[in-house]
Amino acid sequence: MAEKVLIVDDEESVRKAVADVLSDEGYEPLCAQDAAEALRAMEMTTPALVLLDIAMPGRDGVRVLDEMRGLWPGVPVVMMSGHGSIETAVRTTKLGAFDFLEKPLSYDKLLLCVGRAIESARALRSPDPDAPRVPVEIIGESAPVQQLKERIAMAAPTEGWVLITGENGTGKELVARQIHVRSKRAKKPFVAVNCAAIPEELIESELFGHEKGAFTGAVQMKRGRFELADSGTIFLDEIGDMSLMTQAKILRILQEHTFERVGGTETLRVNARVIAATNKDLGREMAEGRFREDLYYRLNVIPFHVPALRDRREDIPLLVDRFLDRYCAESGIPRKTASPRAVRMLGEYPWPGNVRELQNIVERLVLMTPGQEIDFTDLPPQIARPPRERTRVVESERLAEARAEFERRFLIDKLAENNGNISRTAEIVGLARESLSRKLRSLGIEVERRSNGV
Repeated sequence: MAEKVLIVDDEESVRKAVADVLSDEGYEPLCAQDAAEALRAMEMTTPALVLLDIAMPGRDGVRVLDEMRGLWPGVPVVMMSGHGSIETAVRTTKLGAFDFLEKPLSYDKLLLCVGRAIESARALRSPDPDAPRVPVEIIGESAPVQQLKERIAMAAPTEGWVLITGENGTGKELVARQIHVRSKRAKKPFVAVNCAAIPEELIESELFGHEKGAFTGAVQMKRGRFELADSGTIFLDEIGDMSLMTQAKILRILQEHTFERVGGTETLRVNARVIAATNKDLGREMAEGRFREDLYYRLNVIPFHVPALRDRREDIPLLVDRFLDRYCAESGIPRKTASPRAVRMLGEYPWPGNVRELQNIVERLVLMTPGQEIDFTDLPPQIARPPRERTRVVESERLAEARAEFERRFLIDKLAENNGNISRTAEIVGLARESLSRKLRSLGIEVERRSNGV
């Protein structure tokens, strides 16, 4: 049976062109012109992949991605945009998009991306519903990673609930899957829920399920995520982004282990190990009234913190090597290598997007570097820039010149760390955006945004 691919784009010409290309390759294309039509199509039949345009009337593609990742987490979503920017690509990747394609589409790259996305999703699905999904290895030999692995080995066999903290892109879900697969529940389901992506009005139905006729559109009974996770593990990702009302609903089932489906009267009992994760400082969130203390203390039985990539730089060469292996094999091309200078520069970069950003950049280098060796000249400009010189003594003897030179170097570094995003840099350095723009002009700094990357 042909794999179904849902194409969501408000331009009919784009839908038709992409559908024709996919049909020629043996896929079964489905088309939708807006968010509402796309979500209806997903409810009718679950495709193997979604190609989703960002700029659409009404709900844009980013909002639709949020909903799809919450409701159909096993379906990969590839974003498309005619106004692609590195900021948008990073944002959608952090929200769970499999990849990002710029328009006008390269059909060779489109087909390669479609094939990889479907194969990746297929690899995560097991033909045996009781068999665990095998997680990818946590790569690294640094002290922080060794300590993390030791804690996983200690915590996994227990029944204790786990709270995982860490920045976006560090691998919090990977840690959760490692805990599950090493636990006594390893042969039972692992159910991941992106709490931030589920709309408030759908949260009860999604988590607890609903009975047929419970509300408009409930054409059949649906089991919720907690019910699906019974005897296994439920992973509540981005729990710090849930509303207080949703937190209260979660707390009830965590305390009582019972629930009713929406529109139902039967009380169901669930036995699921709970692992939660967040990139937020929950201490601050509680102090400011955005997170419930009782929920925090219920979840935080065994705390984990996943280190940022900049805190384990010695793992970068190993990660680069593994990602080169993976993406060369997936693309069916001879194994490429990275020059020592390229690896050194990758190790000096601050990696605001952490391992996920490194992974995406290595994939791009594999696809876009013509030779067999990836050298420093192939790296994106924000990585290949000269090393930081903040600690070097300014040679000028005049205070004003020395101050200007220091400010110039400081702002260049901060802009690079934030991918040329002036608004984000202004917030970090404590200036209004307009003030920072004037300062950059006065110092002769030209802002160069990344145009081809993650």
